Amino acid sequence: MLSQWISDRSFHAVHSRNLVYNTCWEDPRLDRQALNLSHDDRVMVITSAGCNALDYALDEPERIDAVDLNPLQNALLDLKIACIRTLDYEQFFALFGYGKLPQWDQLYHSKVRPLLSSGVQSIWDQRLKYFNGTTRRSSFYFFGTSGYFAWCIGHYLRSISKVGDSLARIANATSIDIQRQIYDADRVREAIWRPMLKWAIGRDTTMSLLGVPRTQRLQLERDYCGGIRQFVIDRLEYVLTQLSLADNYFWRVYLFGHYTPQCCPEYLKESNFNRLRDGLVDRIYTHTNSVQQFLVSSNHTISRFILLDHMDWLSNHRRDALFAEWQAIVDRATDNARVLWRSAALKVDFVDPIKVKVRKQTVCVGELLRYHRELSDRLHPTDRVQTYGSFSVADICA
Repeated sequence: MLSQWISDRSFHAVHSRNLVYNTCWEDPRLDRQALNLSHDDRVMVITSAGCNALDYALDEPERIDAVDLNPLQNALLDLKIACIRTLDYEQFFALFGYGKLPQWDQLYHSKVRPLLSSGVQSIWDQRLKYFNGTTRRSSFYFFGTSGYFAWCIGHYLRSISKVGDSLARIANATSIDIQRQIYDADRVREAIWRPMLKWAIGRDTTMSLLGVPRTQRLQLERDYCGGIRQFVIDRLEYVLTQLSLADNYFWRVYLFGHYTPQCCPEYLKESNFNRLRDGLVDRIYTHTNSVQQFLVSSNHTISRFILLDHMDWLSNHRRDALFAEWQAIVDRATDNARVLWRSAALKVDFVDPIKVKVRKQTVCVGELLRYHRELSDRLHPTDRVQTYGSFSVADICA
């Protein structure tokens, strides 16, 4: 279909040339409970913004390989690692906590840049404005494609919906009951969800800015009553009225463009920053590659795989690549390796039928997986992000 082709081309253009994610949108608190990391584990994670790779490092696994096809996503993690090694904590928190550091240009050239590869240097040499706080978008978290969308949404909420003050009070409330009272009393739902925004949420172009391909939208149109619009409306209401926002740094940074010392990712807390700087960050390696290509070229086995939601896209457009990826996963996995993935779909039906070869026998992946459904069902409702339809945890028992 022409509309599908146009959507796919637009999505590829956005994702291959831009920093898409300036922060991770997968809750590592769930992941670390599901992964149960040990000192012997070797972890592979899709990089995204690198926040969660740094978070996993705090559990001291032997090695973390962060893999992403988009070189800008890996460049962001490389920048964070270089800043951990060279900046003091106050400078680091200003940069990645508040999203701006007035003396960034000077610090970048004198301290950080020498630790970066030439390719990563060229990326950040052109993007110093992301962090110096001198533009209208005064925070790093309002740059990149998802950041630009967050900046636009912030303008909409403050200037059109007029709920900026209400959302700030909800974010700073001391209990879920108070959050709910403010939400209802100020009629936040009605104010936010005007026809213009509802229309925009259903557009492929809008979703591409958020890193959501058309295939994921169609999965929700198929599985969720009311489609993607209703899913987004319901999920945001759940976040604002059913989950504590006291430590929900995902939505705080999205709505306000910054974290606080009390509400931020674990890698931004001073004690954890010091642990990372003292050596844990040295266990993280970045690779600009596909998951399958990385695994085929790797010379070590992997015991923990974090696949995020990228299989949603592969399942519709690159089934050959999805089959090859799972073959590489099975080939490179240790005994009882664990795999985590998320999906827009409420029920994932495309993993189990995948065919792979194990000891010269062709089997379905579903025959190799031992799902931990009770664990994933318990964890998923506590996800502070609430942007995925499902969360899967399984061991590979080849």
